[in-house]
Amino acid sequence: MNDPATIRRLYGRAKGHKLREGQAQLLDKLLPQISVPAEGPVTAESLFGDDRPLHFEIGFGSGEHLAYRADLLPDHGFIGCEPFINGVVGALLHVRDKHLPNVRLHNGDALDVLERLPDQSLRFVYLLHPDPWPKARHAKRRMANHGPLDLIARKLQLGGEFRLGTDDPTYCKWSMMIMNQRRDFRWLAEKPQDFLVRPGGWPETRYERKARTKGHEVWYFRYQRV
Repeated sequence: MNDPATIRRLYGRAKGHKLREGQAQLLDKLLPQISVPAEGPVTAESLFGDDRPLHFEIGFGSGEHLAYRADLLPDHGFIGCEPFINGVVGALLHVRDKHLPNVRLHNGDALDVLERLPDQSLRFVYLLHPDPWPKARHAKRRMANHGPLDLIARKLQLGGEFRLGTDDPTYCKWSMMIMNQRRDFRWLAEKPQDFLVRPGGWPETRYERKARTKGHEVWYFRYQRV
């Protein structure tokens, strides 16, 4: 098994436009209240005080999907990880405005948190529109690689689901190739319609709408841990 630590490194920007005063206050006040602890085991009990099912989103963007799912399933726990601080602010706005007590956030590398979760502790893992790193020499930076996927597989419960969405043709082909090499995931698709049409409970995000306005196709992959 590949060691995720040997291939992990964050690339790209961590900050965008300057935060407004209200956004900065959210970071100062709300984020510490709902942040994943920086050290120690990460469990449903430590985060939410019970043994509820856990969902994990890698790179949640502005938090639209995370907030939608958390609102849809209030008795489940949601962990979202995002290195981009402006995206974290977006998620905090959703948590505040929708009153979502079942969300915990990490401003940083998702694998740092994933490693600290017990094995077979997650019901869902989401990887939606990750950075495609389209150049061949950057392929090792993609999250859809065996190192991170080994870790995801360990943390998912048997029968749990890994959801991957992309509008990038290169990433689509790469992900299908990598996932088809694995025997610990079963692709939940029987016909093209199953990955060309957004499944129920999978909301359209701003990023996806933007991709479609550019004429991009979007692919929706669902894999079951076996």
